[in-house]
Amino acid sequence: MECRDPNIYCKFRSSCPIWFMGKRKEGWEAEDAERTAAATHKVTFLPDAKTVTMPTGSTLLEAAQEANLHVNASCNGKGSCGKCKLVVASGNVKTQPTPLLTDKEKEGGYVLACQSQIIENVSIKIPEEAIQRKLKIAGMGQTVSEKLKGLVTEIDPMLKQIQLALSPPTLEDSVSDLDRLNRGLKKEGCDVARLNVGIKVMRQLAEAVRRDNWNITTSVIRRKCANEILEVRPGNDDQPSLGLAIDVGTTTIVVYLVDMADGTVQAATAGHNRQADCGDDVINRIVCAEKDGVKKLSRMALATINSLIGEALDSAGAKAEEIRNIVVSGNTTMAHLLLKIEPRYIRRDPYIPTVSDFPILKAGEIGLKANPIAAVFIMPGPASYVGGDIVSGVLFTGFHREAPTTLFIDIGTNGEIVLGNKDWLMTAACSAGPAFEGGGIRWGMRAEEGAIEKVVIEPQTLKPELSTVGDAPARGICGSGMIDLIAELLQTGIVDRSGQFSKELENDRIHKIGDEWAYFLAFAEETELNEDIVFTESDLKNLIYSKGAVYAGFTTLLGEAGLDFSMVDRIIITGGFGQYLNIDKAVAIGLLPDIDHNKFTYMGNSSIVGAYMALLSTAYRQEAREICNNMTYVDFSSNPRYMDEFTSALFLPHTDLEKFPSVEK
Repeated sequence: MECRDPNIYCKFRSSCPIWFMGKRKEGWEAEDAERTAAATHKVTFLPDAKTVTMPTGSTLLEAAQEANLHVNASCNGKGSCGKCKLVVASGNVKTQPTPLLTDKEKEGGYVLACQSQIIENVSIKIPEEAIQRKLKIAGMGQTVSEKLKGLVTEIDPMLKQIQLALSPPTLEDSVSDLDRLNRGLKKEGCDVARLNVGIKVMRQLAEAVRRDNWNITTSVIRRKCANEILEVRPGNDDQPSLGLAIDVGTTTIVVYLVDMADGTVQAATAGHNRQADCGDDVINRIVCAEKDGVKKLSRMALATINSLIGEALDSAGAKAEEIRNIVVSGNTTMAHLLLKIEPRYIRRDPYIPTVSDFPILKAGEIGLKANPIAAVFIMPGPASYVGGDIVSGVLFTGFHREAPTTLFIDIGTNGEIVLGNKDWLMTAACSAGPAFEGGGIRWGMRAEEGAIEKVVIEPQTLKPELSTVGDAPARGICGSGMIDLIAELLQTGIVDRSGQFSKELENDRIHKIGDEWAYFLAFAEETELNEDIVFTESDLKNLIYSKGAVYAGFTTLLGEAGLDFSMVDRIIITGGFGQYLNIDKAVAIGLLPDIDHNKFTYMGNSSIVGAYMALLSTAYRQEAREICNNMTYVDFSSNPRYMDEFTSALFLPHTDLEKFPSVEK
């Protein structure tokens, strides 16, 4: 109800409900304004002195996001990852109890940003380790740029920003705004016969073209079957255009932030895939998706990816809106789960994925932290258990263009193998499990600072000589360190060829922990965590299963092609842990075949580099599709040869020592 003319004096106003409620409303609004002013607090982030005003009860994580500062929160603010650590420099916050902070950290003012509510004005310090990580991410980007320099010579992204100066309409030239736009695009070489446009663009078109005298910038995405105008902006602006190359691994996710103008990597970062909470391998992830829903696992992957994107953007001083091109590389299950596509039939006979060759999508449809119209290319995969990460690897290594017979192996959670050359390609997958990436190993970890990466055991004292990543105090052991360790345990007689610990050696490095024997790599006083770092019989058994699966995969695929190791010209090893792989020791435990060591080549994380190449080049995206289509998949799940080879490989190095003459000698 409203008064017809509130400015006219009315003698009945004191008894008028309209007048009375109007006065009450004015009072309420004044009270609300006063209450709102009193219920906001200033949050200042140091050392940059960025200040934001936040309502009472907001979290420090929300305040950091408002200040456009990245805080690592891969659990999406649920308080379960413990990574969003900040330091309260002055003022107080209301915190929730958490076991993820040590007593020393609590005494130093550390809090979890997502579990800390703002109750007064506070100053918050970004921890030194977070600042160092930001600088490290930028430095890693520079290092990667140097390594990839010249790899892609002609940049040709999926989504292009095309600047146009259109001629204004006249009575003689009275075509519609859209026809005028198409005419301008045709002059720039765009195939307008296959050009689609949505209702959103049509609605913004009239205003956009006239605001800056018919000077516009249009975003066009190019697909196999049809192109599409996604956006029209007034003015010939030259906004930065960034891209993302993303490797979605079962255990680890890697992100490169790329300048699409020259291909330089502005930042590179990596993190643990949060989906690991639902199981270490793809089968467990699929089972978890059947039980709890695909959306849950998609959220977990997106939380990790978006957190890493945020880190990269923060390190480069860039904005998410500038990201307009994205390529995602991952195995078939990871791609399905990321896109919320039902994966259950991947693990059911006859093992068929829903999609193998994905259309170009938009970032907003997936939920990636980027411009919503950003074009997203998912690397195609030839089979349920050989995915786009392997296609990326083949694209990067380039052996499919060459004559030598090559054996390609990506040693990760899923051991995918490709055999062939420019004339033919065969591929298969063997479930190596996550052991070499730290999964299922008591002190296993990725090759991060403090990870034991090299081990030499003195034969007389049985004391280990350890090398760690960054020469930091030992925090655990990574894949290359585990291979060294097993070889040394075997050579010094601490374990036998069946993987059993010797019970007769009397040494303070070897004794039981609970019901199983263990070797003590480092005593508590030698470690950063003040705990003994040990390697147990069950750890050894897990690694023997993993190495057995990989070796059986080699021999089975070669057998299916009618070949043996003597007919292989080279072996390309990829995967995160292989960077410091000692070939001699990998052969000694039976992970790799005993052949001429000059045939082995290590080429790093080939999946992320292949994604980088596809990000910058239409030709490489097309080549990826051709690689996928040319692969013949061999299924090991019902292959009796594989089971026989696997069983034979469950010894160190193998049941048949004649296959490993150098080890036998």
